[in-house]
Amino acid sequence: MDNFLAFLETFFILFAELTVLFIFISFLVSLLQQKVTEDRIKRVLDRPNKWSGYLYGTGLGALTPFCSCSTIPILAGLLSSRAPFGPSMSFLIASPLLNPVIIILLWTLLGWKLTLYYAIVVGIFSILIGIVWEALGLKHSVKEVRVRKGENSNGDQNVSKWKLALQDAWSFFYPLLPYLLIGVFIGAFIYDFVPRDFIVKYAGGDTFWTIPIASVIGIPMYIRAETILPIAGALVSKGMGMGAVIALLIGGAGASIPEVVLLSKLFKRKLVIAFVISILVVAISTGFIVQIIL
Repeated sequence: MDNFLAFLETFFILFAELTVLFIFISFLVSLLQQKVTEDRIKRVLDRPNKWSGYLYGTGLGALTPFCSCSTIPILAGLLSSRAPFGPSMSFLIASPLLNPVIIILLWTLLGWKLTLYYAIVVGIFSILIGIVWEALGLKHSVKEVRVRKGENSNGDQNVSKWKLALQDAWSFFYPLLPYLLIGVFIGAFIYDFVPRDFIVKYAGGDTFWTIPIASVIGIPMYIRAETILPIAGALVSKGMGMGAVIALLIGGAGASIPEVVLLSKLFKRKLVIAFVISILVVAISTGFIVQIIL
């Protein structure tokens, strides 16, 4: 009974948080799109030197202090604006893993040197994933994305831009609501019914296989930035290696179940699978690098 009540509490808190974040971020994106034209967005990411476009996409992701799910409205805005596919995907990978909140918390946990290694490795992976996905032609696996850009369909020029932005935010959020409910339900269920000791049992210690297992376990956990330190501290105290903790963090922060469910609204199955596999590769590789450095 206690677990069920905890599940309900987690579900409603998580759903409320993501709903507010989705509407608020979509609102900001709409306001931005009323000021920033599609051509300007393209110019930021679509550079003559292709490498700089991926750098800009990764840098944009590193500057957005949002969790994995909260990047979806921004990604939808980029795709709707016909921004280049590869740099947009670099943004998708970098945003939840390199945002300022994650970096500050990791600095507190690992110190500045290991945090710097982490940022460099994840930044390189973000760029490479965008390049590889572009080369594989995965842009054809993006569904038609249409996000309103603050236009008044009735031609009433007196309608406030704030009201238009709010309408845009709701028009984007409403179709995603069923996906959000499903993702939050699954994430909350696993969070409250899968005991932490189970994770330590199968991903504890310093053996090499704990890092891949930790990365896989991390995906359904949905690890939010504000919970990283207490979870990491508890797991390390119970015997989990730091490399496995990093793999767990990247798996949970980079490809949570709610995010994967929401991405299925924007991506076809092939690209969703590529996304999950890519996050696992980043999680496992970074975990091993951290473990070797330590």
